[in-house]
Amino acid sequence: MSSTATATAAPAASAIQRSQVDLVDFIDWSGVECLNQNSAHSIANALKQGYREDDGLNVESDADEQLLVYIPFLQVVKLHSLAVKGPEEEGPKTVKLYSNREHMGFSNVNDFPPSDTVEFSAENIQAGKPVVLKYVKFQNVRSVTIFIEDNQSGGDVTKVQKIAFFGTTVETTDMKGLKKIEDH
Repeated sequence: MSSTATATAAPAASAIQRSQVDLVDFIDWSGVECLNQNSAHSIANALKQGYREDDGLNVESDADEQLLVYIPFLQVVKLHSLAVKGPEEEGPKTVKLYSNREHMGFSNVNDFPPSDTVEFSAENIQAGKPVVLKYVKFQNVRSVTIFIEDNQSGGDVTKVQKIAFFGTTVETTDMKGLKKIEDH
């Protein structure tokens, strides 16, 4: 049985409940890793607020079209949906998500079944609208690994302008308290 979701058939942004928030403030930036990224076009361009809204910035693959991104969170979250934006030709096509899998590399990424797989259409990847994930697979997430397997055109370079996760924190957090911790 395939766990593939088609981005065009999945509910779009209007399906995101009000309780779902952009989880960018909960990313542990010190632990974020991206394998096969072009050093001139790093993962921060697609993940960080302000950068990811600029269509001129992107993360770009280096040796081939694949990218492997590890994103740890500061606390346990529940993932509801994922927004990925990229150009029509070089934007991601097949995106596999792995919940709580650390130390994955290109040599072992296919040894584990993904928690979810999203096949993005060229139209969906250009719009960058959120796609609802298999919510039951993302209930107690400490980290997520994103394997971008291929791109829309089948070329050697994949470009991603934006990656955003929407969901909720498992425990309610006082954001003022979180910011104070970051200041020290």
